[in-house]
Amino acid sequence: MTTKQLPPENNRILIIDDNPAIHSDFRKILGVSTGAAAALDDVLASVFGEEDSKAAKTHFQIDSAYQGQEGLEKVARSLDEGRPYALAFVDMRMPPGWDGVETITRIWAKDASIQVVICTAYSDYSWREIVSKLGNSDQLVILKKPFDSIEVLQLSHAMTKKWLVTLHAEQKLEDLNQLVLAQNLKLQATNERLTAEMAERELAREELKSSEERLSKAFDACPMPIAILRFHDHACVQINRAFLEATGRSEIEIVGRTPWNAGLCIHTKSLLEMMGKLAMGEPVLRGECSILSADGENRSALVWIEPFELATGQHLLAIVQDVSDQEKLESQLRHAQKVEAIGHLAAGVAHDLNNLLTVVLGHSSIQLAKPNLQVDLHEALSEVQDAGQRAAALTRQLLVFSRKQVMQKRNVSLTTVVGNVQAMLRRLIPEDFQLRFEYGEELPAIHADVCNVEQIIINLVVNARDAMPRGGAITVRLTLAHIDSERAAQHIDARAGDFVSLSVRDEGEGMDDQTIARIFEPFFTTKEVGKGTGMGLATVFGIVHQHDGWIEVQSRPGGGSTFEVFFPVTQMPDESKPRISTPEAVCGAKEVVMLVEDDEHVRALARSILQASGYRVLEAEDGPKAISTWRSFEGSIDLLLTDMVMPGGLSGRDVAERFSEDWPDAKVLYSSGYSVDLFGDDLRLKEGLNYLPKPYFAEQLKVAVARARTGSSSRTADELEVGLRS
Repeated sequence: MTTKQLPPENNRILIIDDNPAIHSDFRKILGVSTGAAAALDDVLASVFGEEDSKAAKTHFQIDSAYQGQEGLEKVARSLDEGRPYALAFVDMRMPPGWDGVETITRIWAKDASIQVVICTAYSDYSWREIVSKLGNSDQLVILKKPFDSIEVLQLSHAMTKKWLVTLHAEQKLEDLNQLVLAQNLKLQATNERLTAEMAERELAREELKSSEERLSKAFDACPMPIAILRFHDHACVQINRAFLEATGRSEIEIVGRTPWNAGLCIHTKSLLEMMGKLAMGEPVLRGECSILSADGENRSALVWIEPFELATGQHLLAIVQDVSDQEKLESQLRHAQKVEAIGHLAAGVAHDLNNLLTVVLGHSSIQLAKPNLQVDLHEALSEVQDAGQRAAALTRQLLVFSRKQVMQKRNVSLTTVVGNVQAMLRRLIPEDFQLRFEYGEELPAIHADVCNVEQIIINLVVNARDAMPRGGAITVRLTLAHIDSERAAQHIDARAGDFVSLSVRDEGEGMDDQTIARIFEPFFTTKEVGKGTGMGLATVFGIVHQHDGWIEVQSRPGGGSTFEVFFPVTQMPDESKPRISTPEAVCGAKEVVMLVEDDEHVRALARSILQASGYRVLEAEDGPKAISTWRSFEGSIDLLLTDMVMPGGLSGRDVAERFSEDWPDAKVLYSSGYSVDLFGDDLRLKEGLNYLPKPYFAEQLKVAVARARTGSSSRTADELEVGLRS
């Protein structure tokens, strides 16, 4: 412990008065030996003896300030220089600046230790008013003008000595505080050493009492359950409030008993190992246990047990940490990571399937468009096309789950969306079910894709219906939910803020924890074989996360289930969806199209469709070959049709940038089995204008190329699906 070096004395005095004559008077009284000083010397000699009378000959160092602000600046400068003033004489009235009260207030804010004498000839404030304004009377004395020289000398000696004594006392207090806090185990030796100094011992006793009170308060206020045990029999001596709350027992039920018999459960083998360690004086770190509350709830926990000494002997300190919520969050995180990995796999599979389906649906649509097709061949191709459409729908579900499907978000009212699907939901629910809707009229809008939100509602309601084979009530409820930080910490995907909550509750058979942990996995289902694809809840999960929300599940066997989805609110008003018509595709008039596609079958299909429509086609399987092809071509190119994800080191976006540099007036049409969301907002891809999702029919490719050449956008994404909707 390092003790700060204190000065042997401090005779620096600051005079703050707007009257120069006052400064002269103070210097005469305090700066040189005067008659007043001699008189004070006689008084001190008669009272204290010859040696103490030498105090009257003390030489004071005097500085002057004529306004309060100047005085404050000198106080600040003295602190920076390490030469603080011990005493300040402050005039009460100093126009036009601060008065004495304001000056003292500001000086004490800068240097709280300086002693102050107020000099005044007026009764501007009473003593009570001065103390109430300054809030400190221990360092304050009032000197009435005109003042007596001996009185000034007495005050100067007394107050400067008081400054020094106070500084010494504060240093003593600081030293004792550090000593007590840093050397609790040596407190008894410290007390013995302090017995020779009664005043200091009393001070240390008070400090020890305060420390014990703080320790007791900290012990009881700690949010983790803590117990102090006797060393020899492990009986509880003291427990804190958190221990009582965790076990659901009273202090009478616990004190005097071992914690192993009062709510803290440890496996017999582990308990014996712990006792063996403790008997050898070794601590127990992160011992596995559980907390069994009085109402039967069992929660996972860890326990730390450390031997330590008290004045009454050796004891054990047991600290318990409830890790049930942590284990739940870790489980949610592992599940989220697993779902994320499955999502990446699903996206890759969907991309490859979309390429295959593009070939299947493209060629089948070309053949079906031929006149005079044999009936049996037409039926076979129709079956192929129908199967391809179902496979395309499945890939869209995979993309939804992996959060890579195309979305058209706008600001919508969830109340309106639920109202629009009520009739459809009632057709899906048999008459032996009760379908209830609970929501208010005034709910803020959310930024969402209407079709996707409708799909969430339908999937959850159908899932609730299937959970109740003998009928029951299904409740769809909309509320405004304010999520605070405490609630957000309970779910891995949650966050604080305002959200619109959509919940679907059923009275079905419910689920156990193992089932809940897997219900959002693709192709996982609890239904009978052939009764479900296992993609319903996986699709819901993907859509919810694409909307920056999350979903929570509450269920128990025999107690029904509640699925609650949280959408972030937006302050923007509800928007309407524009729908306008699209011109028919026009055939190419020998325009040149640069086709870049790494899948040779898709490339052959696209080339065949474009050439049949009158276009001249240049083709390449990757970016570098495409650049070489168009730069060696003698003529003009009207359109670039490029896949987005390709080998060769250049993406479709990179190819388009190079193409636009060489052909600034040409158009670009992108195509991909992924979503436009994967490629960033700055591309401004828009389905039906410069983006064609896979799989597509021949007619869709023709329309997309024609519209990309003209730059017109006049049909919605739903209307573009001419083949899929036919």
